[in-house]
Formats: sequence, structure tokens, C-alpha cells
Amino acid sequence: MTDRQSFRNAMSHLAGAVNVVTAQGAQGPMGCTVSAACSVTDEPPTLLVCISRASRSHAAFTGSGALCLNVLSAAQQHIAQRFADSSATSAERFALAQWDTLATGSPVLRHALASFDCQITGAMEVGTHTVFTCSVRAVRMHDGEDGLVYFSRAYHRLPVSTAQEA
Repeated sequence: MTDRQSFRNAMSHLAGAVNVVTAQGAQGPMGCTVSAACSVTDEPPTLLVCISRASRSHAAFTGSGALCLNVLSAAQQHIAQRFADSSATSAERFALAQWDTLATGSPVLRHALASFDCQITGAMEVGTHTVFTCSVRAVRMHDGEDGLVYFSRAYHRLPVSTAQEA
């Protein structure tokens, strides 16, 4: 079996979109930054989101039964950094931006590139994380902004393509 550090070093070469996942918990809005999220199927629209069980926000996701996956733009890197900062309070995190709600009541980042408002339909513990399967109830998009990816242990801007399709 591969050791943990070799695995982490190799995974640093797998670029991932930067997302803030939010939920309305018993103590108010909670959230964290994740790059481990992907689509599962479009019929029915379903996502997979992985969240560390060590995260202070973890209980909000399991308790609420809902979450919102907010895909960040390059201009929102400061939000990603704050939501990844374990010393930041929930109030400090949510004060950085404007938030709305859609179908589930989870906080939706107002100018995210895309927001997927979801009901959690399944959860499985794998190692240090919980893998959530999420049924998408509503989406909202904000096109035209550069994307934000995490690669080689750093944030990078992903420019919007200006090429025309043939």
C-alpha cells in the first residue's frame, strides 16, 4: 500500500475546482472549503461531496440533511482561504460575502460561478472523510468569471475561454 505522504504528493498534481460547501446547522450557517466534489449523474442530477469528519462544519451537514456546493470564481479566492482557515469563526467566514437561500435553506453564495442546492441522500464514512451523495434540488449560475482551481498546493486562476466553438 502507498504511504500517506506519497499519496498526498501525487494528489497535488490533480487539479480540482475550489468550492465552499455550506449548510444551515443547529448553531447557524456553517461551511468549509473543499476540492473533493464531482458530478455522479445528470439523471437524476446528483453530486458527490467529501468532507473531513474533523471539520467543525461536519455536524451541520449530517444534522441538516442538506448542503450547497458553491463553485468559486478566481475573484473569490479570499473566501476559499477564510473557509479553509480552521481558526476562523463561522461569523467571520460568512461576513466576507452576500448569501441567499434556494430550495433547501442552505446558504448560497450570491456570486458563485455555480451553486448546487442539494438534499443529502446518502453518506458513507471512508477513512477520515464522509462521502455524501447529494440530490440537486436547485442550481444558480453566474457566468463570465474566471474559475479557481487548486493545483500543486496553490490556488490558480482558470481563464474563461474566449474561443468560439466550431
